[in-house]
Amino acid sequence: MPEPLFLLSAPRSFSSVTGSILGQHPQTYGLPELNLFLGDTLGEAWNALGHVLPLGHDGILRTIAELVEGKQTEETIVSARQWTIKNAHWPTRKVFDFIQEAVGDKILVEKSPSLTLMPNALERMYSNFPQASFLHLVRHPRATGKSVLELHKNYGKRTGGRTLLDPEQLWLRCNQNAADFGATLPTGQYMRIKGEWLMTDPYTYLPQIAQWLDIDDGPDAIEEMLHPENSPYACVGPEGAPYGNDPNFLKNPNLDRERMQKISEPRLDDAIDWRPGEHFTRPVVKLANQFGYQ
Repeated sequence: MPEPLFLLSAPRSFSSVTGSILGQHPQTYGLPELNLFLGDTLGEAWNALGHVLPLGHDGILRTIAELVEGKQTEETIVSARQWTIKNAHWPTRKVFDFIQEAVGDKILVEKSPSLTLMPNALERMYSNFPQASFLHLVRHPRATGKSVLELHKNYGKRTGGRTLLDPEQLWLRCNQNAADFGATLPTGQYMRIKGEWLMTDPYTYLPQIAQWLDIDDGPDAIEEMLHPENSPYACVGPEGAPYGNDPNFLKNPNLDRERMQKISEPRLDDAIDWRPGEHFTRPVVKLANQFGYQ
């Protein structure tokens, strides 16, 4: 069976749309956020999610409903929840192997931004899949921070009003952890790309990613990737598991090519939008510069 592709990113870094795009390649299968590496077993990960990400169960429930029952309905989500309870003792790797067997010989594409908050979760991911490919997706800290605050404003009540960190520190922690993790990997196993580049010029960068993964980089395959709306997870799910990806993406998964062309990189040296009069700290500027932001 093929080795999976894991996207590493801070929250609000184009990961939902990118994961769905990459998952529509004919040789891949895009998954919603599973968050499984928060524990050594399915039960440990499930319990950890209740404390870290209250809506984080949706991805695994939708995946099991789709792959076991062939559809996502209120009834199959209930069955999927029963499945997770029954198999709570399964090691994380066994859950992935179960998913892989159901999918077949396609590369699993998974992204769970929560994992970049904790180096031990990244280490757990690597120990389970030491031959996997890891794509570090970055976005400008200003745009990321504004998007984090906007999402919390619109959906904060669904998460109990919780926030993890100041948006600037959230960006720094997640991306530093991902970069440090990538630095330990053998050459060729880790790739980093600006989300802004991928969104504005997919015809340049998607073939490069396909070549890196050693899969078809021809125009037909690239065109299929540009239709993330065809994923069974690219919509609001049934009651009991509506998310598993960015809510805004799920409501409108079709790519707006004209809007994508307008995505730009803001400046680093301007005052922070959510802390008037203050600027990004030196560690954030240093890491952002390392990623190519100015």
